[in-house]
Amino acid sequence: MSVLAPPSAVQTVSVRPVLLPAAERGEDIQVRVTAPATGEGLPVIVLAHGFGGSMTGYDPLVDHWTAHGFVVVQPTFLDSATLAIAPEDPRYTEIWRIRVDDLVRVIDDLPTVLGAVPGLADRADTERLAVAGHSWGGQSVGMLLGARVLGADGQPGEDRTDPRVKAGVLLATTGLGGDDLSPFARQAFPFMSPDFDRLATPALVVAGDNDRSPLSTRGPDWFTDVYFRSPGARALLTLFGAEHSLGGIHAYRSADTTDERPETVALVAQASTAFLQRELGVDAAAWDREVSALAGEATPAGRIDVR
Repeated sequence: MSVLAPPSAVQTVSVRPVLLPAAERGEDIQVRVTAPATGEGLPVIVLAHGFGGSMTGYDPLVDHWTAHGFVVVQPTFLDSATLAIAPEDPRYTEIWRIRVDDLVRVIDDLPTVLGAVPGLADRADTERLAVAGHSWGGQSVGMLLGARVLGADGQPGEDRTDPRVKAGVLLATTGLGGDDLSPFARQAFPFMSPDFDRLATPALVVAGDNDRSPLSTRGPDWFTDVYFRSPGARALLTLFGAEHSLGGIHAYRSADTTDERPETVALVAQASTAFLQRELGVDAAAWDREVSALAGEATPAGRIDVR
């Protein structure tokens, strides 16, 4: 059984909030940056939280990634419960679009964000840049990888592909729209109609085989659409028994985790680390080792399919 290494095994430093002025948004963008205390040429992951989350979440992943030499940058989006923006707010229906704007702004201003940790801007390698997102965060970062949103006319909307992003990790990312959405989702979330045809940046897709969403008329396979329908998805990690929190990736021992499984969280952390190490040129053999190790486990927490 896989377990996460103790967070204390590697010294890290974390600063929050780093504020990026954004008058047009109505709120400054709040960002947390976490990094190893030592090391050079550190690759960077920009991590997008799910609905209602914030920059303070996903410590099980953040701790593992930073322990393995990544810098993790986490913006807080306008849907965060910490900001309490009401549905009546005129920005509310545009939050899905503002999320993408926020991600681009954070990437534009990485020197400022990284500069909040003394010396980090010189130790980080922003040419080796990845994005990761959970749930709604997966849709947000997916647009930087090449996904688009279908309009009411069924045509793909604006292309927000960002060539600075070299790889992505899509965690419990929502699938196709249209008839695959529940009536409530069609009314409340019309933007949840992705087109994956041009998502060409290399990506790892992670889905739970017990993730049954009230937003979809389908079952857990809805969360695998991006793997089967995008040219960039290189691998699918299916987690056995996992629900939407994928074993509890959003927090340690959280009361709202319905499927708490430390071994599942460990697999997500280890597989995503290995995938990004390969795609960002850190360790070309890391992914093959991870695939082989999982295949050799007697009682694995999941399986990996590759294309």
